[in-house]
Amino acid sequence: MLLGTWSLVHPCPPGTCDSVFCVCRVHVEFYVNENTFKERLKLFFIKNQRSSLRIRIFNFCLKVLTCVLYIIRVMTDNPTQLRNTWSGHCLIFWVDRKTPVWAIQYKINLYVFQGNIWEQMFQVSFLLEMLNTVPFIITIFWPTLRNLFIPVFLNCWLAKHALESMINDLHRAIQRTHSAMFNQVLILICTLLCLVFTGTCGIQHLERAGRNSLSLFNSLYFCIVTFSTVGFGDVTPQIWPSQLLVVVMICVALVVLPLQFEELIYLWMERQKSGGNYSRHRAQTEKHAVLCVSSLKIDLLMDFLNEFYAHPHTQDYYVVILCPCEADSQVRRVLQIPLWSQRVIYLQGSVLKNQDLLRAKMDDAEACFILSSRNEADRMAADHQTILRAWAVKDFAPNCPLYVQILKPENKFHVKFADHVVCEEEFKYALLALNCLCPATSTLVTLLVHTSRGQEGQQSPEQWQRMYGRCSGNEVYHIRVSDSMFFREYENKSFTYAAFHAHKKYGVCLIGIKREENKSILLNPGPRHIMAAADTCYYINITKEENSAFTVRQEAHQGKNRSHCDILNSPSGLPVHSIIASMGTVAMDFQNTSPTGDTATLAPPTQNGLGSRRPSIAPVLEIADSASLLPCDLLSDQSEDEAAHSDEDVPSASECMKGYPPNSPYIGSSPTLCHLLLHKAHFCCLRLDQGCEHVSHEDAKAYGFKNKLIIVSAETAGNGLYNFIVPLRAYYRPRRELNPVVLLLDNLPDEHFLEAISCFPMVYYMLGSIDNLDSLLQCGVLYADNLVVVDKESTMSAEEDYMADAKTIVNVQTMFRLFPSLSIITELTHPSNMRFMQFRAKDSYSLALSRLEKKERDKGSNLAFMFRLPFAAGRVFSISMLDTLLYQSFVKDYMILITRLLLGLDTTPGSGYLCAMRVCESDLWIRTYGRLFQKLCSTSSEIPIGIYRTESHMFLPSDSQYSVSSEGWSDTKEKGEEPKILTRSSSSSDQSENPLLRRKSMHWTRRLSRRAMKRSDSSFFSSLPKLSASRRSEREELTELVRNRMQHLGLHTGFSELNDQQNSLSYVLVNPAPDTHLQLNDVVFLIRPDPLAHVPAEPTTRGQCKESRPDTPELNRV
Repeated sequence: MLLGTWSLVHPCPPGTCDSVFCVCRVHVEFYVNENTFKERLKLFFIKNQRSSLRIRIFNFCLKVLTCVLYIIRVMTDNPTQLRNTWSGHCLIFWVDRKTPVWAIQYKINLYVFQGNIWEQMFQVSFLLEMLNTVPFIITIFWPTLRNLFIPVFLNCWLAKHALESMINDLHRAIQRTHSAMFNQVLILICTLLCLVFTGTCGIQHLERAGRNSLSLFNSLYFCIVTFSTVGFGDVTPQIWPSQLLVVVMICVALVVLPLQFEELIYLWMERQKSGGNYSRHRAQTEKHAVLCVSSLKIDLLMDFLNEFYAHPHTQDYYVVILCPCEADSQVRRVLQIPLWSQRVIYLQGSVLKNQDLLRAKMDDAEACFILSSRNEADRMAADHQTILRAWAVKDFAPNCPLYVQILKPENKFHVKFADHVVCEEEFKYALLALNCLCPATSTLVTLLVHTSRGQEGQQSPEQWQRMYGRCSGNEVYHIRVSDSMFFREYENKSFTYAAFHAHKKYGVCLIGIKREENKSILLNPGPRHIMAAADTCYYINITKEENSAFTVRQEAHQGKNRSHCDILNSPSGLPVHSIIASMGTVAMDFQNTSPTGDTATLAPPTQNGLGSRRPSIAPVLEIADSASLLPCDLLSDQSEDEAAHSDEDVPSASECMKGYPPNSPYIGSSPTLCHLLLHKAHFCCLRLDQGCEHVSHEDAKAYGFKNKLIIVSAETAGNGLYNFIVPLRAYYRPRRELNPVVLLLDNLPDEHFLEAISCFPMVYYMLGSIDNLDSLLQCGVLYADNLVVVDKESTMSAEEDYMADAKTIVNVQTMFRLFPSLSIITELTHPSNMRFMQFRAKDSYSLALSRLEKKERDKGSNLAFMFRLPFAAGRVFSISMLDTLLYQSFVKDYMILITRLLLGLDTTPGSGYLCAMRVCESDLWIRTYGRLFQKLCSTSSEIPIGIYRTESHMFLPSDSQYSVSSEGWSDTKEKGEEPKILTRSSSSSDQSENPLLRRKSMHWTRRLSRRAMKRSDSSFFSSLPKLSASRRSEREELTELVRNRMQHLGLHTGFSELNDQQNSLSYVLVNPAPDTHLQLNDVVFLIRPDPLAHVPAEPTTRGQCKESRPDTPELNRV
């Protein structure tokens, strides 16, 4: 075949042309060898895929037709008539073949012989072709031989061979391949059919020579019974030729079938390892998501499946896991559970291979999740692999939504094209930094990004566990104002007014808004934002509004129990906040909210029964009053005017300014307005433990810091540490409240990192480790308020799973014993290891919490670890707990952006930020969380979203179920009274609203406790003084150890014994009910509006700002 020509231009040789230079053209033809008739036939019948496929299909049909003709000949055969002519074994060689059947068989065999002789000359099948074709040709010249027996049934083996060739040509023609399993199964089935058909026809023909000939059906029955090793014996061959054929067929079957089965089993095992394929028809008719990981662990798999299928929207989705490694035994066992076996498909393959992406049908997937391997020792290499996977998926399926998890922030810009990106170190360090400012921020965010129905701990006898578990079911949802029952009535009202009244009436917490014309989400835009019908509201609630049923109930007795129901005394009525979660639906029962008269303000209770009253809480205005929103120059620090004296450690106004950091350590970091130094610090001045020509101090004590230190222990100074410093130096923090930050590093930081942190005030570093007491003392652990322990990368790849945290846990436990009053915030690799934090081997309360965790896990809870005291108190955190943030973004695409705004990773003009306040004794007159909500909304326009509560609790080393208060024990011991059981303030509406009921409940509790104490063994109380003595002895030894090390290092030795604050427990209440009573030292999480949103075009002077500041509410800010 001529595929092309080419014309060449070159000068002619001298003497061939008259002209001096002549151009001649040469015509070149290619592939001239295919112009011959032989090559054309070969090309058409063999090389051409489609024509070759047609020839093989036709050949297969002819072979099958010859077998059918043989069956017809057998059915028309009359052995009785032949016995009159032939006798004995002669019937084996002669048959009764009708002339039409002979003619058809002759023509078919003649065609086959002529068409395939050149191809099959040197093949094994040529013998069978000759055996079935040559006798028919001979019968043309000797008509008497037309009744000669010819084993035409052997053409079934030729049909099998033709079928195999046809399948190969079919794959080449359609450019698609079936799996090797399909071909092997097809070959095995064909082999079985050929053996059975050959044995059936051969035995039937040979038995014609016996006394009782077998029919074709009886022969088939005998072959099936024989090959299945059943052997009934009712049908058996009678003559030796047929018996010999049976022996031969059994021997052939024993040789051929085991080989076929062995190949099939091998392919089946390989397919089980690789996972097979996800069918194209299934991908086009059903929805599926693809999970791409480098190595799949059971914890990661269960976290993904539990969170992905927690939403009703994803119940009909399939999950295809694409992993280059073979699934381990634990993963295989989980995937065999009926709950997952029908919805999860495991494929072994690489994302970088288009063939594997085609197996997973990535182009038809609804989403693709690409997760990094955080257990790798080289996290940068793990990010490089993730980037290549993301590029490969984007190249193969550009329309598939991508959800990418990256480890290092400097690699984030490589995957900016992805729909959703979560950078692990960004979120980790921002959470740890906010934990130092707002206690237990990590627990708050973890509870918000996990899907829960708030049923955890509801069967527990502990009140705090029931409250904590019920509030953990709150999540972030969204809805349009025009479609919302919650917020529809607040259209054309201010955001603050809508937030307060929605919480008061429905118990939902409105935290953010998004304009239709603006794609940015604003957290608490403040009272100047007017709600519009097209706005999208983001709120925190136990469930979304679509799953809520509303029942309006009129109050039957307005005056009944009025004294203890005065919770929210506002122009609207008194709501009953009862939230009932059942089968995913919440029924909200609220009263009529019609105005009730002159009760327009909230009046605090009288003092000592007198008529003197504190100022009442002002109502929240529907439209913001411009006089109440006074501008202020935020580029100056208001705190410097408030401070009557100047502290040496606090940078003065002449040394600091507010601005954006000039040097970002990586591309993609969001600029944040911060406190900065006017002149960058020298690199030598950043070293805390070494003096220089500018600073002579060599330890934290010598600096004389007035505020408590924040110490961060990390292995290396990665770019993620930059996100730890920025929230601690944010512009909205007063300069006098800035805490010095000390980085305790194992390795020396590079100059790029030092250049980035040199612009921040009071940021230092030193070399050392937390397992070295000298390093801790030099960096000022005695003067620190928080110690943050970051998980080290070098320990993440431990040989045994869950052992990566062993060194960190033991070191933190040592510091916990040395410095019990120090707040230690620890990052772990595996969340299950948090049970070893602050470990008490003989504490019965910890054992009870362990049993509670097991019960919640058996019930299918996604937050079974939430009752562990270190996690509830925000003392421990694992970044893997935030993996659900990426999974939730598939259903809630706004969750990543809201979390970044809460953590301060992104700053949007007009969007608020997360902060906290502490309830002091002078604030207890507010009484309830709902009144506090009104107080904040009416004064500072802040939105509270939760409470961090700490309660006294003594952990006893016995099996007693009673918790004795340490304060009550000392007081009652002096008075000679019985010790009292610790009772906590109830935050439920039934006891908190009625003082008489609450008093009776406390009296009943005391009486029950006395009975229990009388029944208990007296030896328990006699052991308490011994226990206290042993603890004091151990405490004294540890204190003496610290003093000796400080004296050896030449540090100030005025170290006194620290107070042991281990007898307390803390927990987080997300969006508690409005009737929840406030307690002393409660920390309230707030979303404060952005002050920059109200800065006028012409900035006012500092004196005007100071004179026009509104009255500060009686609340102490953390």
